[in-house]
Amino acid sequence: MALHDELASAQRCLDELHRYVKRLEQQLGSGGLEMRRVRVDTERLRESLALLRDADPALAQAKRPDLVSIPDTPYDNTLWTDSDDEGLGARDRHAP
Repeated sequence: MALHDELASAQRCLDELHRYVKRLEQQLGSGGLEMRRVRVDTERLRESLALLRDADPALAQAKRPDLVSIPDTPYDNTLWTDSDDEGLGARDRHAP
């Protein structure tokens, strides 16, 4: 099984654990030290798994968006004929 599949499987298990912990918290109450500890430990496991996913170079590469090149040539001035200058209003009118 590939690393990506293992991480996805672990994430599903942690999501299920999180649901069970929420159910237990509803039944037992969230005031006890033990329940808070279980809840914090569950969150810590989810954060640790997210860090593992981010540390994997193959997965990190897949998350990066494609770069869009922006040309250095100036824009066509006709694009701005009907635009307003921010804070100044339209070019053919005076600012208040």
